[in-house]
Parts: sequence; C-alpha cells; structure tokens
Amino acid sequence: MGLVYSWLVAANRARILDGALLAKSLRERVRVEAESIAARGAPPFLRVILVGENAASMTYVASKTRAAQEAGCGAETIRLPDSIPPKRLLDEVRRANSDEAVDGLLVQLPLPAGHDPRAVADAVDPGKDVDGLHPENVGLLAQGRPRFVPCTAAGIVELLDANAVGIEGAEAVVLGRSEIVGKPVAALLTSRNATVTLCHSRTRNLPEVCRRADILIAAIGRAGFVTRGFVKEGAAVVDVGINRLDSLDAAPPNLRRSARVKETIASKGRILVGDVDFDDVSPAAGWITPVPGGVGPLTIAMLLANTVKAARLRR
Repeated sequence: MGLVYSWLVAANRARILDGALLAKSLRERVRVEAESIAARGAPPFLRVILVGENAASMTYVASKTRAAQEAGCGAETIRLPDSIPPKRLLDEVRRANSDEAVDGLLVQLPLPAGHDPRAVADAVDPGKDVDGLHPENVGLLAQGRPRFVPCTAAGIVELLDANAVGIEGAEAVVLGRSEIVGKPVAALLTSRNATVTLCHSRTRNLPEVCRRADILIAAIGRAGFVTRGFVKEGAAVVDVGINRLDSLDAAPPNLRRSARVKETIASKGRILVGDVDFDDVSPAAGWITPVPGGVGPLTIAMLLANTVKAARLRR
C-alpha cells in the first residue's frame, strides 16, 4: 500500500483499493506525456473558472492547479465574484474556448444560485471539455467511444483495472445517478461488458439489489449508508462519498458505534467518512476503498490525463 492506514490492519479484512498509490503512478505517466508535448511546442494548458467564495471549491481548485503544474502542465484559475451575471460567466467560457493557448477548460461546480450548470456545460468547447460534461462528450461515452470522461468515473475504472478486479461478465450496482459519477461510471462498466444496475432514491428493496453486486459503487453523499446488509461476500466495494463529520451527534447511529470514528472525533474534532460503513463492510468485502485515500486522489489524476489528451488531440 502506498499509504499507511493503521486502522485497516485487522484479520479477515478486504484488500485495499489504494487510490493514492495509483494516482501517483498516473501523474507520473501524465508528466512524461506532457514533457513530450512541451518538447514540440508549449506544455498542455488547463484553465479553471471559479465563481464565488465556496471554501471547499477554492481548496479543490488550488489542488487542481498545483497538481497540473507539478505534472508539467500550465494552469491558471480565473476567479469571478458570485454576483457575476450568468451572461458574463458564459462570456468568460467563450473567451477560453477561443483562446488557442487553452487546451483544457473546466468550470468548478457547484455554481452560486442563479447560474444554470447545464447551460455552462453546454457552452464549453467539447474539444476542451476536460470535465466530460458537454452533451457531445456524454453522447460519445453512451455510444461506447469516449473522448473525455468525467474524472471520478474514469478513475474508478482505472482503480478496478489496476487491482485486477474483473469487470467483464460481473454484475455491478451503482448507487447514485449523478451526471459526474453514477451515470458515466454505469456507461463505462456497460461498455466493458458488465451487467449494470443504476440505483437511486426510488429503487425498491435497495439492500437486496446491492447484494447481487460483484462490484458495488456508492456515490450518494450519505455518511455510512452502505452497511454489511448491502454487500455480497467477496464483492469489490468502491466508496465515492466524502462526508465530513464535526461531532458524533452528526453521525448516523451505526457510525456512532465505531471505535475509530469516536476516537478520531475525540482527538481531532472531525473525521472524513464515506458513503460506506468501512468497519462494518470490510470484513465481508473482497476489495474496498478507504476514505480518504481511495477514489479522491484519482479524480485530479484523471483531470490531468484529460488535459494532456485534449492537448494531444488539438495539436
């Protein structure tokens, strides 16, 4: 493992799907390709548009631009006030579209109230759409010939492949149907000949449906929602959720019983947990992602891979 998680060391625990270790390898691959592109001209260049003062978004954007620069790409952030009219934001997107120096463009989500994220995604040049949200790129993915794939979804499949988790012929269940994770990862797994069930808030008998899964992907944004009763023995469990708990009272009842959660909140005043109850599920699963250190690091790595791909295709 690339990271040491002392709380993972126990008998009969699942194998850890270490996203941090894989992300390091992917970034190195990106750096080599970026240097090759730069040798023939300018390095790949990423522009991020950030609207407003959302603290989480500001931190995330800073990490994206820093990672891009470390991987040999150029990167800049255009910061706009949250009071900017929607038309002005679309003008900024079109300015980036027409800028030949920009290879990859993304508009950081969520946007402040009053902006239409779908209209913004539609305005991005599909050849620079490194978030993979433009309808043209969504359509190509649905047809099984992807160009740019939403980064978290792409990272999940990379993680499964890197750990030799068989996809072809597997039964996969995806919890959550978002445009950035649930739907694209379902499309990717379908194109790899998995049998995929995409679940949501109206799905009946949800634990029973999930127990059929050889690959279970949780992306619903509810701390500790997936417990042992959702998981087939030996399944690969991928936890996309990142939920911050600042007190034990904020945790669901099952996580309040976790000694690890109690100790971490008592010592640090907070803890990041996933959508999966790790302590409950890991003795039954064959593979499982930790939170943090699982899917999260791969999202930025795949963004860099998309940026380099955009530069290669454009040039």
